[in-house]
Amino acid sequence: MKILYVASEANPYAGTGGLGDVMGSLPKAVAKDGKNDVRVIIPLYTTIREEYRLQMKKIDEFHVQLAWRNQYCGLFSLTADGVIYYFIDNEYYFKRNSLYGNYDDGERYAFFCKAVMEAAIRQDFIPDILHANDWQAALCVIYQKHKYRFPNTKTVYTIHNIEYQGIYGLDILGDVFDLGSEAAQDVTYDGCMNLTKGAMVCANYVTTVSESYAEEIKTEYFSCGLHYAVRECAHKLRGIVNGIDYTVYDPVNNGDIPANFSVENMENKQICKKEIQKFFGLPQLSDTPVVAMISRLASHKGFDLLRRVFEEMMKKDFQFVLLGTGENELESFFEWASKKYPEKCGVLLAYNKKIAKEIYAGADIFLMPSKSEPCGLAQMMACRYGTIPVVHEVGGLRDTVRAFNPQTGEGNGVTFKTYDPYDMLDALDRAMALYSDRQQWNRLRKNAMQSDFSWQRSAKNYLNLYCSL
Repeated sequence: MKILYVASEANPYAGTGGLGDVMGSLPKAVAKDGKNDVRVIIPLYTTIREEYRLQMKKIDEFHVQLAWRNQYCGLFSLTADGVIYYFIDNEYYFKRNSLYGNYDDGERYAFFCKAVMEAAIRQDFIPDILHANDWQAALCVIYQKHKYRFPNTKTVYTIHNIEYQGIYGLDILGDVFDLGSEAAQDVTYDGCMNLTKGAMVCANYVTTVSESYAEEIKTEYFSCGLHYAVRECAHKLRGIVNGIDYTVYDPVNNGDIPANFSVENMENKQICKKEIQKFFGLPQLSDTPVVAMISRLASHKGFDLLRRVFEEMMKKDFQFVLLGTGENELESFFEWASKKYPEKCGVLLAYNKKIAKEIYAGADIFLMPSKSEPCGLAQMMACRYGTIPVVHEVGGLRDTVRAFNPQTGEGNGVTFKTYDPYDMLDALDRAMALYSDRQQWNRLRKNAMQSDFSWQRSAKNYLNLYCSL
């Protein structure tokens, strides 16, 4: 099959979160057996590092007609891990300091999607499967139905987080998005133009990033208002859990953690723990568990629970470390907390992948009390390094973390059902009780590290879906 992945980010070239991780891993896994022609296309952001730009080759130059605009488009490419990556170049749209959050994001990604379709024609690569990801790529699916109509192309649209839908006024349907009135019915939702709704209606198949989340977004509580459209498309909706790249997150071979260790020999994890305690200025106590969070600082990540019981958390016998950046109010709270409890609480308000890996390797417990979590990757990364996840049973967290049963020795984490601060505290208490029982803790840690979160299984599920189309 000829498979084209369309996304606004893909690691290691450009990424802000889970979407970049998925687009950096899934195409490689699908291409691994060499049977399919797999390609990925993203914008050529100015933030892409020079080391990757030097690997690129300019292969085409043309103009893209977007309503009344006629914009330059350069097409660059490079090949890595059996995948061809394309980069859409236009400095007017993509020479920005950040990927998102610009006043003209709708126009930027409309240009990108139109350029994707034109590039497919010019490169003589009309895909069998066009797989668009999140609202920034949604117009590719809509354009396929209403403008390009490639006869043998089937479309898949993946919702990575339904909170971000691409909502605009219908008055710019033609002027900005270059769609005629015949497309209005497909893209209209609640009186507005909704790109996610439009892609769901137009796609041959809709996926999201966990089985539980696929069910949750049918409800008003989780759908951010889009539940009617989700229910309308339920017959073609499927959840497929993401994976993680085992070559990137590898406690045995990676040189980006203080010391390597394995499920058979965990001694060096103590070295990683001491380095993390030292980095955050905490006492280097080997028997005191380190509870970690690595997250965007947003209320739906469960930080409202932490704030309500933080003083009680600090009375417990563990150290707490946090890496993340986000909402100003939450940043201010954790700055205050680290100053009030300098020997119990370490905080770094930043986005740093290297330090994140060191935390995964050095912590004992990883806390994810998210109110909603489409899939979550951090809990999988934590398991890979023998750091036990404590999670709220929601979305992908429910699908990937199974509560440890001391009687049977099964399970890879600790969970709590109700979104409540004291249920979260109870889960932490249960995790600490297991930590104090070395036999049970070693069993749990072994289960976590042996959990299969590789992309092989997820890639097989996607390939089966593509073949069915």
